[in-house]
Amino acid sequence: MRRVRYERSGGPEVLFLEEVPVPEPGPGELLVRVEAAGVTLPVVRKVREQRDPIALGGEIAGEVVALGEGVRGHAPGDRVTGLVFGHGYADYALLHTAMASPVPDGASAVDAVALVRSGLVAFGALEAARPAPGEAALITAAASGVGHLAVQLAKSRGAGRVVGAVSDPGKADFVRGLGADDVITYDREGLLDQASGEGFDYVLDAVGGDLLPSAVKALAPHGRLVAYSSGGGTVAAYDLLVGAKSVIGFQMALIARGRPELYEAWRRELWRLYGAGELRPAVHGRFALEDAALAHAAIEERGNLGKVVLVP
Repeated sequence: MRRVRYERSGGPEVLFLEEVPVPEPGPGELLVRVEAAGVTLPVVRKVREQRDPIALGGEIAGEVVALGEGVRGHAPGDRVTGLVFGHGYADYALLHTAMASPVPDGASAVDAVALVRSGLVAFGALEAARPAPGEAALITAAASGVGHLAVQLAKSRGAGRVVGAVSDPGKADFVRGLGADDVITYDREGLLDQASGEGFDYVLDAVGGDLLPSAVKALAPHGRLVAYSSGGGTVAAYDLLVGAKSVIGFQMALIARGRPELYEAWRRELWRLYGAGELRPAVHGRFALEDAALAHAAIEERGNLGKVVLVP
């Protein structure tokens, strides 16, 4: 089978395709013929920044072709989606049953990949913000695979006002089409200075870095910022104290590994919203496995509107 790998850190150019044997499923694992695999900013950053190469994992969707020892509740031919911690940029991947969920009839593999992992991050970040009806929300990276779902989820949870922040004004119409009340851009002005109002009750931040202090400043008194980015950033304690503000870290992997019952409940709710037409995953581009470098470049260039997906 084909698999995408790399041997040294760097940009998209370090990725290459190789031929390897099809893996054998171990206890509790499903062997899945991959029909779609998601490309995410955290993985792209790790390829560029992390010294030791990692398996290019993440969300996949496809057909079960073999079962490992002790597997119950699944059968060859089932359509599933879920998170793999091993190699996912491949023709076949190993998916643990704890991470697997069925793909409903009528949903494509691409829709499943665009919805489930990114949707879970968006859903979990929103849960961490403890939103109340009528509150004002700011979503950074609002056109991204996670951000475009977070905009829709915030509206569905009763936010009184949702503002999307994007890197390029050309993304504004896309974000407004998701239901955002306003769209602002990252530039030298503060985020609050660009948006009318007295500050945001919560911010879901996927950017971090130099934008983080501005996002904290944009919070109203007692506001909450949920940081789920791998971009880092530093916040001065005084900036939190003067407005009784808080910064909350969120990582999906901790939920997936440590609270599987919550992970499953969130997955069910995402599919319910999808089935009801209240959540619409957008796909920016579908790339062949041999074009994985182009998929990574689309993420690095921050030009994507919605999810970037590999289709083996």
